[in-house]
Amino acid sequence: MPMHLISETEERTNRTPAGVAAGLAAPSQGSNEVCTWRVQMDPGFEAPLHLIDRDQVWMPIAGTFSFTVDGETQKASAGQAVVIPANASRQFQAIGETAQALVAMAAGGRAGVPGSDERHPLPWAL
Repeated sequence: MPMHLISETEERTNRTPAGVAAGLAAPSQGSNEVCTWRVQMDPGFEAPLHLIDRDQVWMPIAGTFSFTVDGETQKASAGQAVVIPANASRQFQAIGETAQALVAMAAGGRAGVPGSDERHPLPWAL
């Protein structure tokens, strides 16, 4: 199997009120087992409370994020990694300045909200 070079594109970038998720590696891009994407958030915005059915690893590359996972809050900055277990409730925000992170998880993850059985694929991880 040949190597794949993947660049961010507008088609694989999702913008929400909370921030931007730019899809990188994913099954549709030649990575059958791992998905990666870049998240950018401005301070003052917060991701809604949600869960994902795969472990995720968040690696901040700029700024600082505050993560609340199953009620526990930690801050993380460049040079650190946060492992969020599958199905843990999670919420995160940028602290003080625009923050960016690279995120990785196993392919096929689906997101939902606590208390609901409904799950949806992550568009940037397809």
